Amino acid sequence: MEIHDQYRERVNSHLESYLSSIPSSSNFSSELKNIMKYSVLAGGKRFRPILTYTVAGLFNSEFEKVDSSACAIELIHIYSLIHDDLPAMDDDDIRHNQPASHKVFGEAQAILAGDGLQALAFHIISSDPLVHSSTKIKLLELLSSSSYAMAEGQSIDLSVVSKKVDLDVLDQMHQKKTGALLNCAIKFGALLTDASEKDLSILESFSNHVGLAYQVQDDVLDVTTSDEVLGKRQNSDAVKNKPSYPAIIGLDKSIRTFENLYQGALDELSHLSVDSEPLRLLTKRLMKRAF
Repeated sequence: MEIHDQYRERVNSHLESYLSSIPSSSNFSSELKNIMKYSVLAGGKRFRPILTYTVAGLFNSEFEKVDSSACAIELIHIYSLIHDDLPAMDDDDIRHNQPASHKVFGEAQAILAGDGLQALAFHIISSDPLVHSSTKIKLLELLSSSSYAMAEGQSIDLSVVSKKVDLDVLDQMHQKKTGALLNCAIKFGALLTDASEKDLSILESFSNHVGLAYQVQDDVLDVTTSDEVLGKRQNSDAVKNKPSYPAIIGLDKSIRTFENLYQGALDELSHLSVDSEPLRLLTKRLMKRAF
């Protein structure tokens, strides 16, 4: 089993454990926990926690100290997907090849499940006995600012539907909506270690490249990949008249754009003070992903 698959299994195990440990005072309150489990345990790439584990591994961190942060970043991501799928937002009825949360449990309960996951993310970091208090403050500050940036990116996304925008606006939206949490996941791995300021700066630049590359690639996959592989509806951007890289500059140029961004990220890794090969391999896997 490859190391990245081991990280996926690790975070899946801990996610289930955290969700199962939520106290329920009645049968009614346990319903919210079941809805949260439905969305979190449905599957997913887990790229964000895998990034956190991978970066922490570069600096020889003890993974027991990384588990809460890796799970927290995924819980924030899942909460954003639940809300993103709502009729008032992107109005998607399929996620991870199963009905979206609001299609099964109703819009109100889906909103509350997202709220619960967001709260749980902050709770599991703040209550982790293995992480020093000063480090927790840095992690929580980063998670809160990244979560806000993600929401801001979603707001921009909603405001540009059916409008003609240039690449600068699209890049700003992508760096916030998608890039902010990827950036957070990468920085989490470094903050939990003794990484130097220089290494943190390199990882910052690396994450900026990867964050934009990932979303441009998503724009391409939305056009080129089937529903079954994507786990959601194909061509959803075009159907909703949302601006995207392929719509603005064409498919071929969009592919070259995200490939060049990934290459820029790989170039940054050569400057790290530690062996970056595990992160380099993960970046190459991201570049070749099919969903």
